[in-house]
Amino acid sequence: MTFSDQILSFLKELDFNKKLPKGIKILNPFQGEKVMQLVEQFYQKYYADVNQRKLILGINPGRLGAGATGIPFTDPKRLRDVCEIQTDIQLHEPSSVFIYEVIEAFGGPEKFYDEVYISSVCPLGFVIEDDKGRIKNYNYYDSAKLSQIVTPFILKSLKKQLDFGIDRDQVFCLGTGKNFKFLNDFNKKHRFFKEVIPLEHPRYVMQYKSKSKQHYIDKYFRAIKY
Repeated sequence: MTFSDQILSFLKELDFNKKLPKGIKILNPFQGEKVMQLVEQFYQKYYADVNQRKLILGINPGRLGAGATGIPFTDPKRLRDVCEIQTDIQLHEPSSVFIYEVIEAFGGPEKFYDEVYISSVCPLGFVIEDDKGRIKNYNYYDSAKLSQIVTPFILKSLKKQLDFGIDRDQVFCLGTGKNFKFLNDFNKKHRFFKEVIPLEHPRYVMQYKSKSKQHYIDKYFRAIKY
């Protein structure tokens, strides 16, 4: 099976039916036919081979990026303008802007995705409704109870993805705080990778360090390329 065949099989089978803490709902973009059409086009375009790839792990899908397109850190605008995969979804995510500037530094999506596979520590996302009725992203580590509930799912999902053809010398963790702590402790227990390398999360860069964005693009490039 090609890398893309394995990814698509994995995503189509993703399901989580455990009871979640009150107010938290699962975000599973792969249940929608429209999203799966985009996902199939993307992975068949960039992963239809048997190459080994380095792994980058984000947190979990958010509503405006992977929650809308099914592709980590790829919002509809980047999907149309950079990947040339058409969609009528009109959403924009700052994290996607940063990641695609990193991708540009690699020479474009063909070269980047030939070497790198991006996923999430938890491949399904979560949302919660605030007091004003607004739906917000919720991270797997935002409550100890949720983290405990989803840990077996995280373990099972990561094991499956390692079989795609992942370089297990290093894994790059997006987020230097709670995501890194969870993944680093998780790796010490299960010994999936020789090293977990933390990188500042794209959202953090875009929100707090935008003036020094090039520094972080260079940091990503050096870490992943070498």
